[in-house]
Amino acid sequence: MSTAVKRYAAVDLGASGGRVMAGRVGPDSLELTEVHRFPNRPVRVPEGLRWDVLGLYAGVLDGLKASGAVDSVGIDSWAVDYGLLDTDGALLGNPVHYRDGRTDGIAEKVWATVPPEELYAATGVQYAPFNTLYQVTAARGSAHWARAARLLLVPDLLTYWLTGEQGTELTNASTTQLIDPRTRDWAHGVAERLDIDLGLFAPLRRPGDPAGVLRPEVLEETGLTGPVPVTAVGSHDTASAVAAVPADGVRFAYICTGTWSLAGLELDAPVLTEESRTANFTNELGLDGTVRYLRNIMGLWLLQECLRTWGEPDLGALLREAAQVPALRSVVDAGDAAFLAPGRMPERIAGACRDSGQPVPVSPAEVTRCILDSLALAHRTAVEEAQRLAGQPVDVVHVVGGGTRNALLCQLTADACGLPVVAGPAEAAALGNVLVQARAHGLVGDLAGMRRLLARTQPLTRYEPRGGTQRWRAAQARLARG
Repeated sequence: MSTAVKRYAAVDLGASGGRVMAGRVGPDSLELTEVHRFPNRPVRVPEGLRWDVLGLYAGVLDGLKASGAVDSVGIDSWAVDYGLLDTDGALLGNPVHYRDGRTDGIAEKVWATVPPEELYAATGVQYAPFNTLYQVTAARGSAHWARAARLLLVPDLLTYWLTGEQGTELTNASTTQLIDPRTRDWAHGVAERLDIDLGLFAPLRRPGDPAGVLRPEVLEETGLTGPVPVTAVGSHDTASAVAAVPADGVRFAYICTGTWSLAGLELDAPVLTEESRTANFTNELGLDGTVRYLRNIMGLWLLQECLRTWGEPDLGALLREAAQVPALRSVVDAGDAAFLAPGRMPERIAGACRDSGQPVPVSPAEVTRCILDSLALAHRTAVEEAQRLAGQPVDVVHVVGGGTRNALLCQLTADACGLPVVAGPAEAAALGNVLVQARAHGLVGDLAGMRRLLARTQPLTRYEPRGGTQRWRAAQARLARG
C-alpha cells in the first residue's frame, strides 16, 4: 500500500443540487473540502419535467476548475435517469426527470408480459413507478428513441463528456431493473421478453475501474494539467454512501438520509423471495460483491417541500418548536407514492391525517413533527422487516448523509428502532466516492479498511434509544389499520 497522500475530486450530484468535493487521502488521514456547489433545478417544459443536464455539466467543469490539481476524478449521482445519444454521440434532448408523469400506468403494461413476481425473482428490484425499465418502456415509439444509438445513465453521461469514453457503472445499473443481482450482469431473459436491446447500454464497469482521462478540451477549460484519470466509483450515490458507513463487522443496519431515506442491510447475496417482493425491498449492488438490501422511503423530501411552501423559514428554530410537539400525535405513510409529486405538501399531509381519523397538524411545527415521527416510524419498520426477511440481526443503526444534521430525526430513529444510532458522516456519498478512487490508487485497503479509516477520521454522534418501543409499535399498528 502506498504511503503517499493524494488528492481526489468527488463530483456528487443530488436531486436538488450538486457539488465538487476535494478529498485528501493518506494511509491514516482522510479530509474532505467542498470546493464548489451549484443548484440542480429541473425545468418543466411543454413535453414534461426535464433535468438541466447541461447546467449540471457546467457546474462540474466549474468545480474541477476550482479544485486545483487532483490525482483522479469520480462521479456519483441519483439513480434511474438517463440520456440518449445518437450515432454521432450527441445528446438527444434533456434527460427526463424521474418525477415526470410519463411512466403513469406503464408498469401494468410491463407486467402483462413479465408478471411482477417473475420480474422481482429475476432482478430483485423493488417496484417504483420511475424505474429505468418503465422509463424505457414509456420512451419507446418516441422520435428520440427511434434515433438512439446509446443509453447512458446520468453519471455515465457526464463521465462520457469528460473523457469521451462510454461505460455503464454496475452499482447504478443495478437500479435499472435490468441487472441480475446473482450474476452481477444484465438480466438477458427479462430484456429479451420485453424486446429491450441491451446493445443500447455501454459495457459494464465496476467501482475502481478506469473510466478514461480528461479530454484536452476539458483540461483547457478547467486549467488542469493532464493526464487526469477518471475512475469509476459507486456511481449511484447510495452505493457510495453505504461504502462510507463507518461500521465494524456485519451486524448493522444503515439509513442513507437526504431527499430520500434508503434503509436496509448490507448482504452477501440477494433476497429474492416473494415475501421480500411484497414487502417492497430492493436488491441493489454495492462494492466488493455486496448487496444493498433496502427499502426506498420518501425521506426529507416531505420536509423540503413544506419548507418551500412556507417560504424557507429558519430550520433550526422550526426543529426546536417541533421537538416540543407531543410525540406520535399523527403519522403518515412516508413511503406513500401520493407524496411523490411536488407541491402543496403541508396540505397533502394534513389531508392524509384527516382521512385516517388522526388529529390534523396545523402549524409548521406540528406538520414538521408529523413528518419526522413518520420518517422515524418508516425507518423502524424497514430495519425490523429487513432483519426478518434476510435473517440477519443487527445491533446498531448507522445514519449517514444530510439527515445526520437533523438531531431530532436521529434521536427519534433511535427511539423508534430501539437501537443505538451512530450518525455520520454527513458527506457519506462524497467520502465513499473519494475512498474508491483512493483504493484504486493503492492508498486504502478493502471495504473493512475503508470503514476503519472513516471511523478514525470522521466526527460521529451516538444516540441512545429512550422510552421503549411500545408507543412506536402502537403507532405502527394505527398506521397499518389506516
